[in-house]
Amino acid sequence: MVREAGRNALPGALRRARSAGHRVARRALDAADGPGPDPRILSARQHDRRSSPPLHPAPPQDASGLAGVTGAAARWRWLAVLLPGIALWLLPLPGLTAPQRHLLAVFVATIVALVAHPVPMGVSALSAMTLLALTGTLPPARVLSGFSNLTVWLVFSAFLFARAVTVTRVGQRIAYLFIRRFGRSPLSLGYSLAAADVALAPFVPSDTARGGGIMYPITRSVAEASGSSPGPTAGRLGAFLMLVSFHATYTASGMFLTGMAANPLIAEFARKIVGVELTWVRWLAGAIVPGFLTLALVPLLIRRLVPPTLADTAPARTHAREALAELGPMKPVERRLAVVMLAVMAGWVSSPWHGIPNTFVALAGVAALLLAGVITWDDLLAERRAWDALIWFAPLLMMADALQETGVIGVLSGSLFAGLHGLPWIAALPALLVAYLYLHYGFASMTAHVTALYPGFLAAALAAGAPPLLAAFGLAYYSNLDASLTHYGTGSAPVFFGAGYVSQGTWWRVGFLVSLLDLLIWLAGGMLWWKLLGWW
Repeated sequence: MVREAGRNALPGALRRARSAGHRVARRALDAADGPGPDPRILSARQHDRRSSPPLHPAPPQDASGLAGVTGAAARWRWLAVLLPGIALWLLPLPGLTAPQRHLLAVFVATIVALVAHPVPMGVSALSAMTLLALTGTLPPARVLSGFSNLTVWLVFSAFLFARAVTVTRVGQRIAYLFIRRFGRSPLSLGYSLAAADVALAPFVPSDTARGGGIMYPITRSVAEASGSSPGPTAGRLGAFLMLVSFHATYTASGMFLTGMAANPLIAEFARKIVGVELTWVRWLAGAIVPGFLTLALVPLLIRRLVPPTLADTAPARTHAREALAELGPMKPVERRLAVVMLAVMAGWVSSPWHGIPNTFVALAGVAALLLAGVITWDDLLAERRAWDALIWFAPLLMMADALQETGVIGVLSGSLFAGLHGLPWIAALPALLVAYLYLHYGFASMTAHVTALYPGFLAAALAAGAPPLLAAFGLAYYSNLDASLTHYGTGSAPVFFGAGYVSQGTWWRVGFLVSLLDLLIWLAGGMLWWKLLGWW
């Protein structure tokens, strides 16, 4: 009877889930790590992409550049950006020359703007870049040098891979295949969603796009098809699945160099500061054991903290079968995408042997997608997240490089982390990792967190004597794991939280306890694994 009831309720549940899921996602995605995914990402797109409607226009914005922020709120945001920048520009700082201080002032104001968001990220970065050139703080050629950085184009290419995964609906197919095959209990449903996220993470470099745009609508549809909606029935299944899917998203992001937009930025920082290459293969090798331990244990912890009351998940599997039937058999365009993606991954894995930089392997993949008709030139032009990342990422990378080259990072690290002097690195590095993790309570963007804190913390770890590779990767992985803490700390968080299945108190309590488990896994288990890899 339960199985039959689930089948009878499925069409209505699907409609409700899609409608509610799309409303929440569209409201929340633009509030976090850069612009959210194209609205077409949030719906089941027609198989013929060329007949799709144009992109939805952006919501009206006030003079502050932020939708819904007016009057006093906008003024406070601007004050938060301008005051520290002006103070650093005008006031002398021990150990820094005037040009160094001016560069630091523009950088700090830009980071605050990424957090306060008085204007879009691209506007902040473009304004900072222009100011550095107009004031003579940096030469014009140096100001534009970020656009020639290979890391910037790797991120750009990765967003186009995400576009291909979205428009062909391969992401949905992968998720529903896992659910149909393995979703025999609430826990196995959670593992199925996590496995699908890991399968997509190498090619979708935004947890906002992957978690909020692909996994969230599927998670909500499965919950509602099982009779779990926000409100009295949230505890049946939906609250558990929302938490598991969210925590799997940022964990998967941390396992791959191309899993999150700021990961290549981290790799570039490590190359500049430490002189080590955080390659795609090395990144995955360091994350694979603690990453899969996290994916295995976190759902068990969440089940204990927010136990689902539903035992029979037959409606969820029925929903997956119906969704796969709607998608139909695998189409030629999906097969071409699979071939290109496997070739790109093979190119990344074999990079140490053939010597082709990861960026050009990725660009070759983009060219192949265009030539094979998987995406069109119009698709490329319409992928606003790729172009947005290109505009804000290049200036940030340029400023971070300039801070390192001019010695600003070294001066600041020596002053801020003087209390660590005298500690052995085996004690100093865990202290830095814990501080780095919990400082994310003050950030609404993982990119802003990385840009503001990673170089200084890495320099402090090196000054304490920590092995370079261990310090670089430890901070890199925690740059993703810190998303566990709040409902605003990364782009996908407000989407899953905004569904209404989990209260803010529960979200924060679960997030904090998950962070403790992450510390145990990645500090204890991770350190042992990294010892075997020869990182220390």
